[in-house]
Amino acid sequence: MEAIFEHPLQGKIEIALDKIRPYLIADGGNVRVLEITDENTLRLELVGACGSCSMSAMTFKGGIEDTIRREVPEILKVEATNIN
Repeated sequence: MEAIFEHPLQGKIEIALDKIRPYLIADGGNVRVLEITDENTLRLELVGACGSCSMSAMTFKGGIEDTIRREVPEILKVEATNIN
């Protein structure tokens, strides 16, 4: 998935997300970068089946957020816009 903006961390974030995307895609979902703020907060959107899955909060915390924090330590906060 291609972002519509450029940020110095964009490439590292996409590489990190590509490590978890096969698991999301296997379940009919994916993740999209919406924004990287000046404060290094990453805002994501879970799409497809991941956007409405009852396990999306666990997938986000245990998979996506952990991967981003490990692979891109410059990101200080990770948020998903569509998780309750």
